[in-house]
Amino acid sequence: MFADRARIYVRSGKGGDGHVSFRREKYVPNGGPDGGDGGRGGDVIFQVDEGLNTLTDFRHVRKYKAGDGQEGGKRNCRGKDGEDIILKVPEGTVIREAESGRVIADMSGENRRVVLLTGGKGGNGNQHYATSTMQAPKYAQPGQPARELELLLELKMIADVGLVGFPNVGKSTLLSRVTNARPKIANYHFTTIVPNLGVVDMDGAKSFVIADIPGLIEGASEGVGLGHEFLRHIERTKVIIHMVDAAGTEGRDPIADIYAINKELEAYNMEIASRPTVIAANKIDAAPDEAAEAVELLRAEFEPKGIQVFPISAVSGQGLKELLYHVSGLLDQADDKPVVFEQEYFPELENRFSDEPFSVTYDEEEDEYVVEGPRIEKMLGYTNLDSEKGFTFFQNFLKEAGILEQLEELGIEEGSTVRMYGLKFDYYK
Repeated sequence: MFADRARIYVRSGKGGDGHVSFRREKYVPNGGPDGGDGGRGGDVIFQVDEGLNTLTDFRHVRKYKAGDGQEGGKRNCRGKDGEDIILKVPEGTVIREAESGRVIADMSGENRRVVLLTGGKGGNGNQHYATSTMQAPKYAQPGQPARELELLLELKMIADVGLVGFPNVGKSTLLSRVTNARPKIANYHFTTIVPNLGVVDMDGAKSFVIADIPGLIEGASEGVGLGHEFLRHIERTKVIIHMVDAAGTEGRDPIADIYAINKELEAYNMEIASRPTVIAANKIDAAPDEAAEAVELLRAEFEPKGIQVFPISAVSGQGLKELLYHVSGLLDQADDKPVVFEQEYFPELENRFSDEPFSVTYDEEEDEYVVEGPRIEKMLGYTNLDSEKGFTFFQNFLKEAGILEQLEELGIEEGSTVRMYGLKFDYYK
C-alpha cells in the first residue's frame, strides 16, 4: 500500500538522576560525597533511507521512544546513556508539529540526518555540591525530563516536473514512454492512485525527474476525492506540464479542463500556479481533425499568455521530443536549488518555561531566601551554570518566570543569599 502521510508520537529519553551517596571505607568513617552523575537520555533522530519510497511503516507503529538515561551510582559511577532511536524515512519527507502544522524539518537536499529531539541531560551527583561550608550535601540534581511531540509526516515527492491533468488524459502512458517508470495503465478513471516518478534522459540536455500526479478533480484543493493527497506532490516541482485530451474522446473541453485545474492549483497554493507551465495536447492521432481544431483553440487561448502548446501522441511518440526539449529549456532557466521547506517550529525553544509551580520564601533562621519547586529543579537540570552562557540563560529564566520580582517583594537586598536545592547564590541587581 502506498502511504504518503502518517501521524506519530515521539519521545526522547529522560536523563538519569544524579546519585546521593558517601564514601564508606575502613578507617574513613566520614568520607566525602561520591554520588555519580546520571546518564544522558537517548535522542530521536530522523534519517533518509534511499531504499524507501512510502511512509507505510509509520501506519502500523505510531509511538517511538528513545531510551532513558540510567541513574548515577556509588563511587562516582556514571549512569549508562539511553539508546538513541533512529527513524528512517524516504527522501522528501516533511516533518511537522501536528497541532500547529509548522515545519520542523524537511528531509530533502542536504538534510539527510536530523536530531529532532535531544535526550535529557543526566543530573549531577552530590559530589558536585560539596563546598567548604557544606561538606556532606544530601542533594543531587535530577535528570533533565524527556521531551515529546506529536508529529505529522508528509511525503512530498522530489521531482523537477509535475504532470497534471484530469483522469484518463494519458499521463501514465506519457511517463512510461519517456522514462524508465512502469506505471499501471488502463482505460478507466482514477487508474493512477499512486504518484509515479521517472527520469527523462535526452541527448544534449540535462536529465530531469518527472512526476505523474494522479488525476485531479474539481474541488481537489478542498480535499474532495484524494485532492490533498495528490496536490502535495506538486509543491517541489519547478515546471508543470498540463496534459489534456485534444481529441475529446471523453467529451471534455480541453480549455475548460485547464482552467478548472488552474483554479484548484491556485486555491491550494498560489505560488505553484505561477510556475512555468506548458500544455501537452494529447491523443492527436485518435481523432486528427477534432484534435487539430482543439490545438488551434488552445494556442489562441494560452500562447498569448506565454504558455506554449505542444500537440503530442503519448502512444506513438509524435511530438514528444519537442515537448521535452522545451521543458528542459524551462528547467535551465529555473533556480537550481532544490525546493526545501524552511523550518518554522523549533522544539528546543518551545515550552521553555512550563506552568509548574514554584515558591519563593524567606528562611529567618538561616537568613536566606529559598526558591523551590519542580520548575526550578528542572531548570537546574537543563542548565550548565559553570558556563557564562548557561548562567546568563538561568538569570533570564529567573527574570522571565517572575522569581526576581518576588524576591524583591520579599525585601531582598544586594549581597543577600538565595538558596536553590543545595546551591547558594549572592543576590546582585
